[in-house]
Amino acid sequence: MIALILAFVLVAGISIAQVLKLGAAVSFSGKYAKEGQLLKKGYELWKEKVNSMGGIKIGNKRYRVEIIYYDDQSDPKTTAKLIEKLITEDKVKFILGPYGSAQVFAGAGVVEKYGALMVQGGGASSKIYKQGYRHVFGVFNTAPDYGKNLIDLAVSFKPPPETIAIVYEKDIFSEDAARGALNRAKEKGLKVVLFESYPKGAQDLSSLMLKIRMKKPDIVIGAGHFKDSVLVVKQLKQFRINPKFVGLTVGPPVPAFVKALGKDAEYIFGPVQWSKDFKFKDPLFGSTEGYVKAYRKKFGHDPEYHSAGGTAAALILQLALEKAGSLEVDKVRKALLGLKAETFYGIIGFDETGKIVTKKMAVVQILGGKPVTVYPFRKAKPVYPKPEWK
Repeated sequence: MIALILAFVLVAGISIAQVLKLGAAVSFSGKYAKEGQLLKKGYELWKEKVNSMGGIKIGNKRYRVEIIYYDDQSDPKTTAKLIEKLITEDKVKFILGPYGSAQVFAGAGVVEKYGALMVQGGGASSKIYKQGYRHVFGVFNTAPDYGKNLIDLAVSFKPPPETIAIVYEKDIFSEDAARGALNRAKEKGLKVVLFESYPKGAQDLSSLMLKIRMKKPDIVIGAGHFKDSVLVVKQLKQFRINPKFVGLTVGPPVPAFVKALGKDAEYIFGPVQWSKDFKFKDPLFGSTEGYVKAYRKKFGHDPEYHSAGGTAAALILQLALEKAGSLEVDKVRKALLGLKAETFYGIIGFDETGKIVTKKMAVVQILGGKPVTVYPFRKAKPVYPKPEWK
């Protein structure tokens, strides 16, 4: 049997698989550890699937994938140092991005400096794509879309809400998302009663909560990361603030959100880059449904958008490598710019800055202890207004 396989490989002109090393500096500790672990799961599922199919075919060679991981400890400066280590010491030319806009932003400059290439599904700040970088591509819609989607859903309800309070963590992603919500709220005629930031890593938001309670807004939007979203919910309840609509970035689709909050997570909205309810074909997993099944089989739970973003970033890099038929960075970059591929994640295509321009986001609501897609298409009818805290 082995002889037959070898004969087929030689006749086909394809050599036996070599190793293609990719690198990733991801948060496995610190504030973003939960999101970082989810991102890694996305990478690992892709790697396992690709290798089970004989690796990536680049020209007449096949490459088995290995990924070198380092823990950036949720610190952008560490991210930059580790990506430099991957490029200069580990001799990695292709980087799978970190989690977090600040981390991606820090690593992007290093990638550009050394002429490597990064494809990332962990950073959404629009600032990433305003630096003139040529070697950074992202599969996340930019951060303003998080806020815009929440507002578009909120104003679709009858009777529509009239007032809104927006609070956000002082970092490049969260402020970007908050301003997206602010601008859309003004466009839709909502009265903005509060727009205020809080320090990065804040453990208490009491002063903001007192302001929100005095204003009694119909909508509360919180732009931050996982720990921020949990903190906002706990303190809204603590201060007996009962808006009709609560929308939070990052937290609601993460499995640990419901674990951390229990029944208090119910009815919270969250924008998502991807939903398992999408219906797309895929060159590796067959379809969105096929991806969900493969993920569930490997990890024992359904994927959410952080993991899906990781898989999508790795998959589009694979497709570009195959299209380029080369490991030369410039050729792979040109292939990425020329791609418009249907995947389990949606249609992936980039503009000249490396920003994805071909997919939409969705919004989930926690219903029955699970995130359910309610916008722009409805897997279930959203609950509005939000019931008061019990």
